[in-house]
Amino acid sequence: MTSPIVLLALVGVLYTTGVYLILERSLTRILLGVLVLGNATNILVIVSGGPTGAAPLVGRAPDAEMSDALVQALVLTAIVITLGVTAFLLALIHRTWTLEREDDLTEDVEDRSVRRRLLRGEQEDEEELDTTGCENVADTDPEDDVGGAAGGTDTESGPDPARAGATSGEGER
Repeated sequence: MTSPIVLLALVGVLYTTGVYLILERSLTRILLGVLVLGNATNILVIVSGGPTGAAPLVGRAPDAEMSDALVQALVLTAIVITLGVTAFLLALIHRTWTLEREDDLTEDVEDRSVRRRLLRGEQEDEEELDTTGCENVADTDPEDDVGGAAGGTDTESGPDPARAGATSGEGER
């Protein structure tokens, strides 16, 4: 039997490798990191379950010599959960590859604007934060015939056919 110290060192190496892989921008490496972390967690649970013993069948061995079946059930459950997460990540990787022909996560507009503000040393403006990303803000001028809060249309570009049924009380869809 392998010493628990060696297995705990293996768990440490696997956790370090898994975290390193998850922090990469490639979805394939993120998938591999999740798999490595899942395996490290399974080994950790098995090691923490205590020494091995006889099969936990009634009447086969004294209670002190039986191994704990709960540890094995937890590891089996963790394997099933890891399988589900792996299937989801594989679908995500396939979808990203189909749309973009690459598996690297790209930065979005908000990431770039935050980096720009940090490089310039500017502080974030509360008004800018409130209006960034709000696509369905309607013109609320009550004197406007075409737009207005109840109309839900833009006065400069005309009515938006996608928002024909929108009211002012609805949020983002």
